Amino acid sequence: MQITGTDVITLRIPFDDPGQGTGLFPGAWTAHDFVLLRIETDSGLVGWGEAFSYFCAPAVASVLETAVAPLLIGRDPLDVAAIVADVMHRTHIMGRYGITMFAISAVDIALHDLASKAEGVSLAEWLGGLRQTDLPAYASLIRYGTPDLVDRVATAAVAEGYGTIKLHEIALDPIRAGRAAVGPQVALTNDVNCNWTAQQTRDWAEDLRVLDLMWVEEPTMPPEDFDAMAALRRETGLAIATGENLCTRWQFAQLIAAGGADFVQPSVTKIGGIGETMATRALAHAAGVKIAHHAPYFGPGYLATLQVLATAPEPELFEYLYVEREADMFGNAVKPVNGRVQCPEGPGLGADPDPDILARYRV
Repeated sequence: MQITGTDVITLRIPFDDPGQGTGLFPGAWTAHDFVLLRIETDSGLVGWGEAFSYFCAPAVASVLETAVAPLLIGRDPLDVAAIVADVMHRTHIMGRYGITMFAISAVDIALHDLASKAEGVSLAEWLGGLRQTDLPAYASLIRYGTPDLVDRVATAAVAEGYGTIKLHEIALDPIRAGRAAVGPQVALTNDVNCNWTAQQTRDWAEDLRVLDLMWVEEPTMPPEDFDAMAALRRETGLAIATGENLCTRWQFAQLIAAGGADFVQPSVTKIGGIGETMATRALAHAAGVKIAHHAPYFGPGYLATLQVLATAPEPELFEYLYVEREADMFGNAVKPVNGRVQCPEGPGLGADPDPDILARYRV
């Protein structure tokens, strides 16, 4: 089997949310950007991948289309690890992290989709075994900035059956409102998105401990200062989650060795794909560090994360971005119900994007 063609597809799908969509990104966040990769083969099999692309879609699509995808033509798609290693080597001059690795993530996911489809099994089975099909999901809220909106949305998420809620707040009052809204029986986490200083984190540590947060996510800049993160863990007694902005197993190895995290958070559309994700999981398991995958996206990367979680010996939380999209490229088949999400058991990722949705929202 040979790769005969590729197609880089950029989409924008609007979403609804009671907030203003400000604070998390450089502009108002009211739509999801997608950069998908479709790989065609001479056998007729097609593989689908996704690159992280929020507020950087044109750059990611350009790198994928002009520098990365052309390297795939004529290759045997079943030789996944060798192809990805070669692509990483041949593009290393462009940078080992960031947008280049986002593009490579799409390649890796699409190749894994193809390889498992070729064997007629789900990706979880291809990776070593389907152990979990019914997965616990947590509602990942966007930033609202006001206690009343946090109360409103967190209350709604709990009513829908979510047993864990994640906030993205950077002030104490909205975080307090989140705890009051969900009650003591629901797990609560908070993603700071690197908006606090180390001193601010230390000053607020007692307040945060009182709120019984499962983890505090990326409290400070820069997130790759692993020694500083380890110091915060020791000084504050807070459980720290981090890693969504790291790429490759090598950065995660440094994070784990420094003792910088209670939860590591590989993002399959950023880290370099499924291969780097599985290698990072092995490192974390060996070190006794917990895993909480970063997954606020809704294309093939969503399914890839589900398939990876389906291989875990014990159930792990799946991040579900709690907004209402205008359309879903996989329909309702993989949306959480009562705080649970089903891993699709079809070949490969388990489903292909709906061509009508691709046509309607293609940029």
